[in-house]
Amino acid sequence: MSSSQLNPSAILQTAFSFWASKVLLTAVEAGVFTKLADRRLTGAELGAELQFHPRAIADFFDALVAMKFLGREGDGPAAKYFNTPEGALFLDEKSPRYIGGILVMLNARLFKFWNDLPEALRTGKPQNEVKHGQKGIFEELYADLPKLEQFLGAMTGLSRINFEAFAEKFDFSKFQTLCDVGGATGLLCIEVAKRHSHLKCISFDLPTVEPIAKKHIAAAGLENRIRTASGDFFKDPLPKADIITMGMILHDWNLEKKMHLIRSSYDALAPGGALVAIEALIDDARRENVQGLLMSLNMLIEFGDAFDYSGADFRKWCGEAGFKRFEVIHLAGPSSAAVAFK
Repeated sequence: MSSSQLNPSAILQTAFSFWASKVLLTAVEAGVFTKLADRRLTGAELGAELQFHPRAIADFFDALVAMKFLGREGDGPAAKYFNTPEGALFLDEKSPRYIGGILVMLNARLFKFWNDLPEALRTGKPQNEVKHGQKGIFEELYADLPKLEQFLGAMTGLSRINFEAFAEKFDFSKFQTLCDVGGATGLLCIEVAKRHSHLKCISFDLPTVEPIAKKHIAAAGLENRIRTASGDFFKDPLPKADIITMGMILHDWNLEKKMHLIRSSYDALAPGGALVAIEALIDDARRENVQGLLMSLNMLIEFGDAFDYSGADFRKWCGEAGFKRFEVIHLAGPSSAAVAFK
């Protein structure tokens, strides 16, 4: 291909993509989609409610229109802005399918930490709060219940679509019990129990999380089918079950700790049981899943030695722990369930 046929547009689009990202993240943090709800407001009306300077109003809201995150009826100062169906469903805080919590976290924390990616690449060290002499994210969160609940809510929004897909796609017919390790609000257990009435589930997490999980399980009306158990998965044995699930858990740790969790799962599983890891699983050739690879770089930023992995990596580690059979089930977007059978 001659140089006249080559085009730099993809390079430039990616290079400038932080502009678009910051506009969306700021819109969520400012509450644009929640303020609009089901109303139609002029730029001046919406800007006044959000306390924006008049200079910023048209550019900011029209950028969101051009990016297809807001709708607009008409042109000029009298035009009215409104939520798109996706914005109303996923970005209005009052929606049961709100995913904005993770976007607020991206804006408040990770946007600035990713500025130090070059240092992470040179040092292999985390670039988060720890670098600045503060407590690590988990230590900070688990010491502050309201903050912890907010964080778990953010992760719930991010996880829901994958847990729903897992509940639909995995064959639960041969199993009676499931334990979700690092169960947070109990969401995975809730989604599985709603669809498979023969299953009994356990949501396992640290003691601080237990009251939060109990509240969500009770709200779903599933207390008779889902119980909570608390402990530290690096110090305590895991509850016995036919299926053990880990949703976005393994990638938080280095290889030694990953292997500890895999071996603990093997010990807790019944013969024929299954370990399921739900992640943005990197493709085996490491050429396709951009989100999975970027997530692994994010683990470098957050924890230093933690990393994401491929289905082939999971198969190798689980094989070393004694598991006999493996499969990968695609869930939603960049995410999959890696399954190992005992």
